[in-house]
Amino acid sequence: MSTHLLGIRHHGPGSARAVAARLAELAPDVVLIEGPPEADRLVDFAADEALRPPVALLAYAADEVARAAFWPFAVFSPEWQALRYATGAGIPVRFCDLPAAHQFAAETEPKAPQADPLAELAAAGGYDDPERWWDDFVESRRGGESPFEVIAEAMTALREDERPPDPHEQQREAYMRTVLRKTRKEGFERIAVVCGAWHVPALADPLPPATADRSVLKGLPKRKVVCTWVPWTHGRLATATGYGAGVRSPGWYHHLFTITGDVTTRWLTAVAGVLRDEDLPVSTAHVIEAVRLADTLAALRGRASAGLAEVDAATRAVLCGGDDVRADLVTRRLVVGEALGEVPESVPQAPLAADLTATARRLRLPRTPVARELDLDLRTPGGLDRSRLLHRLLVLDIRWGEPEISSIRGKGTFRETWTLCWEPGFEVDLVAAAAHGTTVAAAASAVVRETVAEAPLLADITAAVENCLLADLGDALPEVLAALDTRAAADADVAHLMAALPPLARATRYGDVRGTETTQLHAVADRILARVCTGLPPAVHGADEAAAARFCELVDEVHTAADLLGQAARERWFAALTRLVERSALPPLLAGRVARLLHDADLLGSAEVEVRLGRVLTAGVAPSDGAAYVEGFFAGGALLLVHDERMLRVVDTWLGDIPPAVFPEVLPLLRRTFGAFAGPEKRAIGERAATLSGRIAPSARATDDLGDLERGESVLPVFATLLGAAR
Repeated sequence: MSTHLLGIRHHGPGSARAVAARLAELAPDVVLIEGPPEADRLVDFAADEALRPPVALLAYAADEVARAAFWPFAVFSPEWQALRYATGAGIPVRFCDLPAAHQFAAETEPKAPQADPLAELAAAGGYDDPERWWDDFVESRRGGESPFEVIAEAMTALREDERPPDPHEQQREAYMRTVLRKTRKEGFERIAVVCGAWHVPALADPLPPATADRSVLKGLPKRKVVCTWVPWTHGRLATATGYGAGVRSPGWYHHLFTITGDVTTRWLTAVAGVLRDEDLPVSTAHVIEAVRLADTLAALRGRASAGLAEVDAATRAVLCGGDDVRADLVTRRLVVGEALGEVPESVPQAPLAADLTATARRLRLPRTPVARELDLDLRTPGGLDRSRLLHRLLVLDIRWGEPEISSIRGKGTFRETWTLCWEPGFEVDLVAAAAHGTTVAAAASAVVRETVAEAPLLADITAAVENCLLADLGDALPEVLAALDTRAAADADVAHLMAALPPLARATRYGDVRGTETTQLHAVADRILARVCTGLPPAVHGADEAAAARFCELVDEVHTAADLLGQAARERWFAALTRLVERSALPPLLAGRVARLLHDADLLGSAEVEVRLGRVLTAGVAPSDGAAYVEGFFAGGALLLVHDERMLRVVDTWLGDIPPAVFPEVLPLLRRTFGAFAGPEKRAIGERAATLSGRIAPSARATDDLGDLERGESVLPVFATLLGAAR
């Protein structure tokens, strides 16, 4: 009986190549691999060519999906190569790490920082970068000699000076030894154990007494665990994601493992392809020079062949011309990469996940890890079905697609624009969402019902109505509308009613676009608008600055909503605004905003607006109130100051009359208004302000009357301050 310990580094091409070669040489009759034993029933899937790495084992607690963990594998992962060897050779293969059932049941406790064994070995070899040391001595190896004996010796030496062991690590190694003993008792003669290099000394003979390990494992709590295979990505294998066993360059490691000759040349050729895809000028001569530079750097550094450091330097210097943006592009696309694995349909899945897989396939929505834009035409069955699926997933908080807000909240457009990007973590979200239903539609309907039942605000219910129509959750809509009618009738807060109306108005338009009956919804929206029009004046009476700002936002939203609800709603809303603008106790900010809305609708003429501006921008009114009125009126309205000289003159005169001691107090309010204008608008206002004169026309600037020129230019410092421009 013989036991062979193959100490590896997770996700290392050198380790993977060495494991594959050593297993073929040893021809073991059983293979043990560091990993969750709950996945033993899934190992046979590794023989299926449809299971294409990168993939991961997903384990989660049956009673608490949030307690979940992934064990990822790439094609260059030693564990994956061990799985493929064993299933291909038809020999038993088992996972031997501490069961997830124990790990998920254990109380989470802070762990003491553990020394990095690779860092210590690298330091002993004169390296300040453990990644570079491992790459030199293991990952970039091309010879046939086995590294496992040397690794075991080095780890044994390191563990002699080990700090007090971590209890969790003690439990893991005790369980590994327990599995090893059990395997030996079953009569296997040639046992291969593939585990992290750090654990090799703990599994070497002579093993400690079994009683000692049983005492370590005695009484460990357990939870029921479910395990399955899920797709993974190279990006999720990167250290930058926070993955503890991650590597800095998954794409490079994949290249090292899969390419057997001309490694540097083929890599830099691929780099050139990435840059050319972005229409960047890269020639064959660039690639040749980059290869020469990488090989020269390797020779100068005493390396047998160019590694990632050398090809990165050559890429940046030659192919990217020293440009950091181009180099970062290569890092994202190639050095890290975003390859997404595949899992066959035969792998057990939660019903909800299986429904999504089947639906996405039917709708031709591939799950890709690279963000891509998707334009949908809702007049076509395919576009409408894709939109419904993506909206249902949003209800489940699975954000595979992020909608462009303007396309979703527009005035009944037949088009939607989405950005799609699949994240492996969505697999856990799908499992969690399965508690609500076995299909995406059923689960989304259940979530909407729960939201309505627990919604503290009327706006939450109207948002649920909107979701029902966007996601086509017709079975839940009657219940949601009934709750909406009841809650709206009981809610006397005007701000709540105003916040609730826009989603309803958009929903009525969605119904038109999507062919959904919305008569009842329109009736509810009309009733809410009527209550808003009646209750708004007393609600804003004497409002403070913060409340006035909030009501300004709500008035803008209701204004848009009334436009969506039709002509009768618009007339009712404008009648309410006309009454409101005449109230003397209206906060200046809101008064200015209402006046602007009426002016834009041709219900308040320019002459009347000039009178109102002149009235509020006088010495008898506090400058802060005048500034608030200006902010409310001119926010988003720079063209009024460009094209209406009378309004510009009123503002200019008021600015000139503000006492110097008071001006700094109103400046922040004014800069908030004028600073939001676009650059060309600011320049146009400045040019018009420069022509202001009480006695001459703009065309008469070039005269000998220096006094008028000086008078016109005197306002420029004020406008330069307002617009944030240096003179």
